[in-house]
Formats: sequence, C-alpha cells, structure tokens
Amino acid sequence: MEIKGHQHPLTRMIAEINSIFAEIGFVFAEGPEAETEHYNFDRLNVPKDHPSRDMQDTFWFKDKNVLEPMVLRTHTSPVQARYMEKHEPPIRVIVPGKTFRNEATDATHEAQFHQLEGLYVDKGVSLGHLKGTLEYFFSKFLGGDVDIRFRPGFFPFVEPGVEVDMKLLSGTSKLQGKWIEIMGAGMVHPNVLRDSGIDPKEYSGFAFGMGIDRLAVMKYGINDVRDLYTGDLRFVNQF
Repeated sequence: MEIKGHQHPLTRMIAEINSIFAEIGFVFAEGPEAETEHYNFDRLNVPKDHPSRDMQDTFWFKDKNVLEPMVLRTHTSPVQARYMEKHEPPIRVIVPGKTFRNEATDATHEAQFHQLEGLYVDKGVSLGHLKGTLEYFFSKFLGGDVDIRFRPGFFPFVEPGVEVDMKLLSGTSKLQGKWIEIMGAGMVHPNVLRDSGIDPKEYSGFAFGMGIDRLAVMKYGINDVRDLYTGDLRFVNQF
C-alpha cells in the first residue's frame, strides 16, 4: 500500500544540513535532551554565577537515579563535550537537536526550539576556517553567494568569541543584500579542550551555534516560528 505524506520542514532542513556538512567531512552526533548540570554548564566553562543557570532561564528538575541536578538542555553544546571525551582529534561534528529555554513565546521565540551546533578540532584551526566553513554552508543552503563578517562577542565556552553576520550576495531571496545576525561562534576555550582530555597547546578548534527555527524563517519566509510546532497540516503541507 502506498503511503503519501509530507516531511515536516524541520526534518527536511536537518537532512539538508547534514548533507551539506557531510560534503566537507562533518559527521552527525547526538546526545540526551535531559542533561546533567555538569555537561550543560560546568564542562562548557560556564561560571557558577552565570545568569544562564538561573531558574527563570533554565528548566531544572530532579531525577531520583542521578545525584546531581538535571536540566532540559539549553543548547546542544553538551554533545560536543561528550563527543570530545570519547574521540581524538581531528574532530568534525554537527549536532542538530531540540533545546529548551524557560522564556515567553512570541513570533520569534519558543520555549522549545531546534539548534545546530558545529565543532571542528585539529592542529592549526583558526577563525579563517570558521569563516570559510560558514560561507560554504550558507551558499549551499540559501542558494547564492554569501559574505560573512565577525563582530566581537562573549560566550563562556569560546575565546575569542564572535557574533556572526551573513549577507546573501546573489540569488532570488528577499534576504539578498542585507546583513543579518545569524549566530554566535568562536574558538573553543582552552579550558573546554583541556577538560575533554585534548591538549590546547597542540590543538585548537572552532565552535558555532545557531537556531534551526531561525534558518527556517530565512529559507522559507515563515512569519511565526510557533507555526513549526502546531501540528497544523495546512502549514506542513506547504512544504
């Protein structure tokens, strides 16, 4: 019996993202959505008094089988920490998956959303490699030449950290010619490498993180990210 249907736009995007990054040697990785405080914060060099640990930002809970506090992961970066513990460089991984933030929802924010993390660790990795990787991805994903620029930014698990802007130089998208802030990124902090058993004097790496829901807005012109989670077939069937 033939079964007809549509893939959800997020499923289609994740498959396309995996395919593009696979072309340049990145592999798919995943990890638990219910994460320990250790991996969600401590292993990523997040200070004990950092605002992201506050109850109003994070969903905390207790698990009778786990001694330490648990959270619904606030980013997919814990997967990077887990992966580095078990693999030796060179490492190239992307981590698409669900994340959770305790915040009000509106047209551009959801309490549950999908994020994409990327990690590359090897000898001699630089911000230039990050820029080239992102230019390649966005040119493939959005179907046109792109320009990438960095602005200084702070994230506990990278040093230096950068805010990344992208401008589509060609193609038919309404985004063409406009600078758009798309993600945070930077060079993996030496403390994160060291805690993973990787010598920061020998290896360096870059990491980046962006919202897949945000990419859906850019690629498909979706006006409200909440539409991605309603289950309304009138929306899904457009894709």
